[in-house]
Amino acid sequence: MNRYQAALLGLGLLFMLLLYVGLPGPPEQTSWLCRDPNVTVLAGLTRGSPPIFYREVLPLHQPHRVEVVLLHGKAFNSHTWEQLGTLQLLSRRGYRAVALDLPGFGNSAPSKEASTEAGRAKLLQQALQDLEAKNVVLVSPSLSGRYALPFLVRGHHQLRGFVPIAPTSTQNYTQKQFLAVKTPTLIVYGELDHVLAQESLQQLRHLPNHSVVKLHNAGHACYLHQPQDFHLVLLAFLDHLP
Repeated sequence: MNRYQAALLGLGLLFMLLLYVGLPGPPEQTSWLCRDPNVTVLAGLTRGSPPIFYREVLPLHQPHRVEVVLLHGKAFNSHTWEQLGTLQLLSRRGYRAVALDLPGFGNSAPSKEASTEAGRAKLLQQALQDLEAKNVVLVSPSLSGRYALPFLVRGHHQLRGFVPIAPTSTQNYTQKQFLAVKTPTLIVYGELDHVLAQESLQQLRHLPNHSVVKLHNAGHACYLHQPQDFHLVLLAFLDHLP
């Protein structure tokens, strides 16, 4: 390679470098996913035995009466709702929101009480009492149905709303038990979830005061696949609760 060719090659490489640097980067995450520096995510342990780890945000503006308690699926924990921006979004919209680590997940130790249906309902009720959570809307994806559903069946009068997202354990309850629950319910599922979503939907349709939202191009963890759509339908449900 002569000096002229080497110079051309160097200019070509320099041009490519400048072009690369000048190209716009990947689109920034939308405000639905970013962390708001004005929102402080608190963390702590409930006073009960066993203690449950939680993350909490307080409303930035005039608070709504409703408070949101977020559970999680098998592969996740309370941090998921912070990473997704759900906690921050709820705070900006005037909601107190608390995300729990279920026993044996995240920063919550395993609990022998979690081995029974009654024990799981009691654990959740105790956590809500310790947090002094009132007018609760319970968000329950996947595995957390093992806690949310027995609590719903036994203590639905304590809830202002229920948001099941393809929860497990729906087959453990009868049509009559579901029909007795008057809690306003938003059933959310991903259109690509062909197993658990369909099984749970078949049972949850017996809840007398429900609506159903299918998130397109989303699988089992539909709130992760389509977070903006999930946040929109969640906020619409919360904002219109009586």
